[in-house]
Amino acid sequence: MCCSQMIPIRNTPSGATFQVKVHPRAKKNAITGEIGETLKLALTAPPIEGRANEACVAFFADFLNVPRSSVTIAAGESSRNKLIRVSGLSAAQVESKLRSVLG
Repeated sequence: MCCSQMIPIRNTPSGATFQVKVHPRAKKNAITGEIGETLKLALTAPPIEGRANEACVAFFADFLNVPRSSVTIAAGESSRNKLIRVSGLSAAQVESKLRSVLG
């Protein structure tokens, strides 16, 4: 068999987008797997005063090696389910980085 199924990562005019489900107050910041078409992300930050959102943006900026200004939460700022947009990278580039963690 070939490759394992990957969460959908879409190219948009403003950057690659993908769905994330955030689990705040975790022991460490890490990608913990997938749920259907959504990436699971554990964050140590609490979900108050936007701290989990800031941690989410910082995590993906570091993980994808892009400036923080390139990572935005396009939808779901007040929800655990978020749409992440990364400008400056294609969906294929984001997928390649995620595959290195998800296998």
